[in-house]
This record gives sequence, C-alpha cells and structure tokens, in this order.
Amino acid sequence: MGAGNGHGHSHAPPVKGTAAAAYKGRLRIALTITLTVMVVEIVGGIVADSLALIADATHMATDALGLGMALLAIHFANRPPSENRTYGLARAEILAALANCLLLFGVGGYVLYEAVQRFVTPAETQGGPTIVFGLIGLAANLVSLTLLMRGQKDSLNVRGAFLEVLADALGSVAVLVSAAVILTTGWQTADPIASVVIGLMIVPRTWKLLRETLNVLLESAPKGVDMAEVRAHMLALPGVRDVHDLHAWTITSGMPVLSAHVVVSSETLTAIGHEKMLHELQNCVGDHFDVEHCTFQLEPAGHAEHEPRLCH
Repeated sequence: MGAGNGHGHSHAPPVKGTAAAAYKGRLRIALTITLTVMVVEIVGGIVADSLALIADATHMATDALGLGMALLAIHFANRPPSENRTYGLARAEILAALANCLLLFGVGGYVLYEAVQRFVTPAETQGGPTIVFGLIGLAANLVSLTLLMRGQKDSLNVRGAFLEVLADALGSVAVLVSAAVILTTGWQTADPIASVVIGLMIVPRTWKLLRETLNVLLESAPKGVDMAEVRAHMLALPGVRDVHDLHAWTITSGMPVLSAHVVVSSETLTAIGHEKMLHELQNCVGDHFDVEHCTFQLEPAGHAEHEPRLCH
C-alpha cells in the first residue's frame, strides 16, 4: 500500500502467484481424466449409435480445450511483471475464462442443433452400451469436480473449467436416464431429448460466468466490495475531509486493487504526519475490505481544484 505524488511512500503490486496457481496440479489431473473419458465415450457412442453419448464426448473435447487454456493462462499469468506490463500477464486468466464461456455457448448450440436433427431423422440407440459408457463418464466427471470444487470459489479461470466439467457431469446423468428409458421402453426419442437437456443446462451457468468475467474486464468494483461503504469508512477517520477519485477494480481473481485521493486537514497532517495518516487509511481499508493493493494520494483542502480534469 502507498501514496503517490510525494505525499508518502509507494509500493509496487506484490509479486505472487494468482489464485488459480494453487490448483494447477488438480487441473492437470482433470485434463488427463477428461481426455481419457472423451476417447472412451467416442468409441461408446459409435458402438451404441448414441447421439447423447457422442454429444457428451464432444463436450468433453471442449472441456479438454478449456482445461488446457486454463493451465496455459496460469502459466502466463504467473510470469513476473515487466516495465511495460506492470501487472504482468495476470489478465490472461480472465481471458481464458472468457474463452471458456464462448466454448460453452458454442457446445450448447451445437448439441441443440444435433438434437433437432435427430428428432427429424431418428436413429436406433442401444441402451445397454450407452449406460456402461455413461457411467464411466459420470464417474470421471465426479472425480474432476471434486478436484476443482474448492478452486472454483477462488478463481474465475478455475470456475470456467469447473463449469465445463459440471455440464459434462449433468450431461452424463441425462445420457444415463435416456439410455434407461430406451432400454426399458424402446422409446428412441429419449436420446435427442437428453441432448436438448444437456444443451439447455449449459447456458445459465455460462451466462453467469460471462457476466462476472466481463465485470473484471470492464474494471467494475470487486465482488463483495461496497464502494459507498469504503468511502464511509475512510471519511470516518479523524481529519479526513473528503475522498474523491475513488476506484476499485480486479486485475485477476484474487487480486483486487484500490486507489483514492484523500483530502486531509492541514492540522491533522501537521499533528500526525503523512506516514501515520497512510497507515490509518491502510488499516481502515485492510481491516474491513478484501483488497489486495491500495494506493492513496493525500491532499490538502482545495488541492483538487488545481488538478487537471483528465489526470485522475
């Protein structure tokens, strides 16, 4: 934390791993499982002539791509910052989450399209083999979900990968239900219906992830940080007359930052000094809000009137 323009001290953003970096090993395991089951389900879908199984395998292929992008983004995001990229490539993880959203929407649309085609031109799906391969897929997905469950709460990048696997798990359930219906009743329409269910389950969760990802890219206030409350806490400090140009945004998951111009009475600055005032502000924000890095500029009353309008 620090203050600029000669009104105290300044610190560079701390160099450390991003929130997703702690789950790199788990993402690798999930990727290996996904690739293995994808091959198994493709073989099973061909043998059983099951669109639902092929659709699930196709989605697993995009899962593998999504998991691969997540891992690649973690690699780049954790490279050290440079003179030109002062935050490094931390935003690579957010871009990976955005790419995962696009993948999920694309898969959902493709599955729905193929389901409509199967309604128009029905095919004979073998329920028995479909159940076997569907169970294999579900078991693998549950293992991957367990590996990524914790990380999806900390990182949008990991959450994108988690939602890919979750959609697969739900898809596997739909596959099993449709196969059981075909096996017991012979009603072949259950297969394309299951495909429609898989497609529709993808959309709502993907839309939520997309909104959160765009909020980061548009530099909205970090989730859970009430800017009015932040301002009120700062104004409650003795000697603080005003707070302006207050901004908070997120570089990547687990790396929120905040900056503000703080107008302090001359009497207070004379009595306690700039250093003490900075520590008061740091403690005020740090104790009540989860903000990674704060920058404060201390100003005497009337200073804002002399600042260039665009230099904030």
